[in-house]
Amino acid sequence: MAKRRTPQPVVSHPSPCPCGLDATYGDCCGALHQGKAAATAEQLMRSRYTAFVVRDARYLLQTWSADTRPPTIRFDDDIQWTGLEVLTTTAGTPFHTEGTVEFRAHFTHDGTPDTQQEDSHFTRENGLWVYTKPLPEEESS
Repeated sequence: MAKRRTPQPVVSHPSPCPCGLDATYGDCCGALHQGKAAATAEQLMRSRYTAFVVRDARYLLQTWSADTRPPTIRFDDDIQWTGLEVLTTTAGTPFHTEGTVEFRAHFTHDGTPDTQQEDSHFTRENGLWVYTKPLPEEESS
């Protein structure tokens, strides 16, 4: 029996932004997906979460450090992203060159709710914020 694909939510310019901020997709993460630079590591992390929601592999690869970027991104058809919580941030402001963002992303996998929690490291490459890697648990406290 063929597996049924989970439909992804339709996100358009006037839709609420999936990243959880009180803004439309077009005025928030959508602007970054269209080329606006992230001002902070948190803003980049939120836009990357939203890129998973809308399945924007190009943006995810473009905002991933050249040192750690995979060759491709594959999306799991059985995962639907349902919410984001930013737990903590360190540095990562317009005045820093690196920072961290700890987050909890909510999703369903085959209809079963679950979460992914990560403390992510960000740095600047050519003046732009990029994701580098998750921090090991001993570094993330």
